[in-house]
Amino acid sequence: MPLTSDFKVTVRDRALRDREFRQGLLREGVECMLAGDVDTGKVVLRDYINATVGFTELGRLTNKQPKSLMRMLGPDGNPQARNLFDLICCIQQHEGIQLEVRTVR
Repeated sequence: MPLTSDFKVTVRDRALRDREFRQGLLREGVECMLAGDVDTGKVVLRDYINATVGFTELGRLTNKQPKSLMRMLGPDGNPQARNLFDLICCIQQHEGIQLEVRTVR
């Protein structure tokens, strides 16, 4: 089910004013991908980007076309690992955080 514009506006507004929410979106997107749910991870990362840096600025930061980044995270997108990790690296720098992976049993 596609997201309504009201929901997207709500997510954007909350992300702009709530740093923990914003960072939680980023963390959730990466965790979904690490857990094998790449489709959900792409959706969450796309929501994060739309609510924060935007695809135009992210394209400038990554030296990639914004439309290429949008397709990469779209429903039919199949990003190469290098492109995906470059994207996550730029997002972390923009957010001023560094995500870490740890082992949990």
